[in-house]
Amino acid sequence: MERNIDKIIGMVEESVKKHEISTGKYCRWLWQDAKGSRNLGSSEYGCADAANILYTIGKFPKDPEIRAEFVKELRSFQKEDGCFSEPTHHFLHSTAHCTAALELFDASPKYPLTYHMENFGTPEKMISYLESLGWVDNPWGQSHRGAGLFAAMILTCNMPLTWQDAYFTWLSENNDPVTGIGRKNHGNVCSLQEHLNGWFHYLFNHVFAHRPFPSSENLIDSCIDMYKDFTFVTRFGKEIGFSEIDWVFVINRASRDSGYRRQEVLELLRDFAEKYFDYFESIDVETDERFNDLHMLFGAVCAISELQIALPGEIKSSFPLKNVLDRRPFI
Repeated sequence: MERNIDKIIGMVEESVKKHEISTGKYCRWLWQDAKGSRNLGSSEYGCADAANILYTIGKFPKDPEIRAEFVKELRSFQKEDGCFSEPTHHFLHSTAHCTAALELFDASPKYPLTYHMENFGTPEKMISYLESLGWVDNPWGQSHRGAGLFAAMILTCNMPLTWQDAYFTWLSENNDPVTGIGRKNHGNVCSLQEHLNGWFHYLFNHVFAHRPFPSSENLIDSCIDMYKDFTFVTRFGKEIGFSEIDWVFVINRASRDSGYRRQEVLELLRDFAEKYFDYFESIDVETDERFNDLHMLFGAVCAISELQIALPGEIKSSFPLKNVLDRRPFI
């Protein structure tokens, strides 16, 4: 396989430019929806996703004044209890997402994460919260909370190793040993893909902390079967969003680190990459809703960057892409 993706990167860069309101200020959406529910002004996810995308494609601002404006705007959204709150996601997701974006600038939030420390600051409180999450009926959505609390706190709260060990030990001991995905005994209320979409969030925390994936070989088997049987419940590979990075990142990192079924995984990634790039180049960028949602676009850009990492020399661009997850956790 050999593919030049400069055209796709150009499409992405142009979209980010269209979302810029002023220096360091970005909107998430370019137009309103039928319900009139969208914030078309500068917003948490507009700014965070613009920073993430620019970092990924090699266009991250170098000018200290521009960087300062980004940091100032992102910090302005934080509440005094330390949380960021954005209407389309749980506040633990918003806090992790904005904190991770600030880290790209070597910056921290304005206020300490008081809420997080009060509610999750000990192993006992943190584990109690993990136990309470909807692992059976809402693994994807609830993972934003269980993974988000770790990402935000590890970046800003100097969490001790005992706390980190407790987090990863609980996840390992409670991982489903059959599929390698999600919590054990998760049943079939949700599809395995939804469990993967959730488990991905915990696994990028593992990558950041240099911890091994639990049940790695079974995880790879499940991801391979999911692709070969095409049991995805989303429009996988045919829409802009996050489902693709969830599968690509997990199967690539698990097989790369273990060596298990590696060549077979690479063939699947090649097959997917060709189809995904063909789809990307077919998008009408002037009308596509999800392409012009900077948060959804960021997810797709992450998938492209991970494919380039997985297939060195096969997916070419004038500037090599970087996956933000190799710097810090959370997307």
